[in-house]
Amino acid sequence: MARQLLHLVFGGELKEPGGTEFADLEKLDIVGIFPNYKSAYEAWKAKAQMTVDDAHTRYFVVHIHRLLDPDATASPEERPEEREA
Repeated sequence: MARQLLHLVFGGELKEPGGTEFADLEKLDIVGIFPNYKSAYEAWKAKAQMTVDDAHTRYFVVHIHRLLDPDATASPEERPEEREA
């Protein structure tokens, strides 16, 4: 059984297209929590593609497992050379 590496995918409308501050926190789209980066990335990609024409909407992948255990080493799929999500 693979190690559980929790990831959160969420997004919403940003105040500035290049920023990370949301226009309305009550309207955040919490896509879900996923057991690994691959499934989180797939969910992120699907949501990002649905909003590709809206420069103010952006989705993120948060590595929850890194917050829970900051001393743990990242798996090969999550190293800095991974695609930016």
